[in-house]
Amino acid sequence: MAIPASWTVKRLAGALGAEISGFDIRNATESDINALRQLLLQHLVIFLPDQSPTPEEHVEFARNFGELEGHPNLGGADGLPPELFQLAASKGGIADEWHTDITFNESPPLMSVLHLVTCPPFGGDTMWGSLYAAYDGLSQPMKDLCEGLTALHDALPHNRPEAMAIHPVVRTHPETGRKALYVNPHFTRRIVELSAPESEVLLNYLTRFISSERFTVRYQWRPGSIGIWDNRCTCHYVLNDFEGERVIQRATVMGDRVEAAAPSRWEPAVTKGRLSAVDRHDQQLFNFLRDTGRLPGNTVGYTDLLKN
Repeated sequence: MAIPASWTVKRLAGALGAEISGFDIRNATESDINALRQLLLQHLVIFLPDQSPTPEEHVEFARNFGELEGHPNLGGADGLPPELFQLAASKGGIADEWHTDITFNESPPLMSVLHLVTCPPFGGDTMWGSLYAAYDGLSQPMKDLCEGLTALHDALPHNRPEAMAIHPVVRTHPETGRKALYVNPHFTRRIVELSAPESEVLLNYLTRFISSERFTVRYQWRPGSIGIWDNRCTCHYVLNDFEGERVIQRATVMGDRVEAAAPSRWEPAVTKGRLSAVDRHDQQLFNFLRDTGRLPGNTVGYTDLLKN
């Protein structure tokens, strides 16, 4: 796909990120949208400065990429279209922990289209990490191990710990075929096939590893900028270092289907009678597997296992 001659594409970091100038989202043609899709697949997160759309223009532009859905736990604001949710903060109150959006859903968002409406004079930057680069950075033995594992995600940070999903630790991007390390410290709770102590060690390592500086890009916002990221292969983090009004409006494109890079090679650890009374994630995982019909037929109940 050829990039229009009037556009300027500036790479921002080695792992991911590009800023695109010379484009107006209000006049986007089908060819423009296709070019943006290709740039997003190449750079994982792209930025369009100096846009300042109205909420209606924001929604109309985002609809070019797929079906939109409001955030399941975070509300919008009076007068906004239902497809947008708004976050307003001053002195912090933002998502200052590495995360991939809404991984506690069975079908997480495919991508997001964010408009930075108002930002403080300094601070409040956002960092993104490439989950492709994180996977590529693992040793081969670690890759082999991770490709046989799955992980439990929940919405505890949104006060909804009952909202849960299990996803592969390594997923395959449906369009590029590349492998991504699909865990994050905000929503990922437990490696399903490992005991609680083993899971804690591995998950702590992996969730720190995805934020290694060489996998990231940092963007300094300007009012009116649009940011678009591929939620299937990135994580992000908002720096909580500002004072002053920071208002974002975001449209979320749904339709993701998480495909494992390889099938899980082991049973869930809690089906083997090795539950730990000191780790709540044992009971959480057991209950989720039971409620979703994933426990083997000969697995006894959690209470019985604790008595053994």
